[in-house]
Amino acid sequence: MTALDPFEQTQKAVDIVNTSPHPANKIAATIFGSDKDRGAFSFSRTNYWPKPLVDNFGIETRIGNSSGTIHAETACLLAAPVTEGARICVTDPFCPNCAKNIAEAGISTIYIDHKGFDKDFAERRGHHFESLSMQIVERAGISVYEIRRKERKIVPILEVPESYKPFNDSPVDMESVAAADEHELRNFVALKRPEHKGRRVAMAIARSSRGKFFGMVARAHPAIGYSWESDGDDIEKMHGQYSLILEPMNRLMMTAARTGMKLISGLIYSSGVPTAREQVNMLGAGLSEIFVADLLNARDEDAFQAMRLLGGKRLIKFEKF
Repeated sequence: MTALDPFEQTQKAVDIVNTSPHPANKIAATIFGSDKDRGAFSFSRTNYWPKPLVDNFGIETRIGNSSGTIHAETACLLAAPVTEGARICVTDPFCPNCAKNIAEAGISTIYIDHKGFDKDFAERRGHHFESLSMQIVERAGISVYEIRRKERKIVPILEVPESYKPFNDSPVDMESVAAADEHELRNFVALKRPEHKGRRVAMAIARSSRGKFFGMVARAHPAIGYSWESDGDDIEKMHGQYSLILEPMNRLMMTAARTGMKLISGLIYSSGVPTAREQVNMLGAGLSEIFVADLLNARDEDAFQAMRLLGGKRLIKFEKF
């Protein structure tokens, strides 16, 4: 058995799932792959609340329209040295938001423990998994399998041909920059902002594993595999509580994971206030400072509510750009 055996990796997630602090929906995941600098890796995480949220609000407080939890799949993406081509095992069917993050992070394959389909949470959220999560990963070219550990059997749920290349008309822009400081960020924003006038956009300076610095630009955009031209009606509407749009800060965080980079807190710019979910995920990524061009502009009122909560406790410092 190799270190990258999917049965072993799924078992790692199952072994820790009950350590999740969530009182009802305990979920765990394991991400595994290979990094050219450090070789094979494997990280397991449960869903959890970032410590600053627990210390200041407990676990019951809603952050805008978002729970304060970091989902297990997203926690794994943020922990891995690089996610391009990696695989992920989950104890439960994944939600549409995690599907979008998994796609943006470049995951190749998802394994789901077979017992996850029998849980109460899966029964209550199963329609979102079938109608949206699976659609998102299919468009992104990600294969999905059910893992039966005792039988050592892998059951295909979705197999995508290796020749399939997902549509992506707006990849995150990335280019080398000279330094990691506020002056460099301001120069980078001044250079790139005219290209994205009128759009929700985020930019940041990131550090590579080899210590080089890169400027990154992401705008709000449909999940990988979707096209405004052919899928416009589907993209425009809400699917219950979910959208097919991946917001710019989430795109930056997932692309940093995909490429093995780390965003630098305090060297991040957003055209408006990030959504509540983005703010929660920022805490999960260890990001506590952001410049905002227009503090009176956001996708929805929940973003402002989240900013008031997190900014009021200085968990995230929102500074006018």
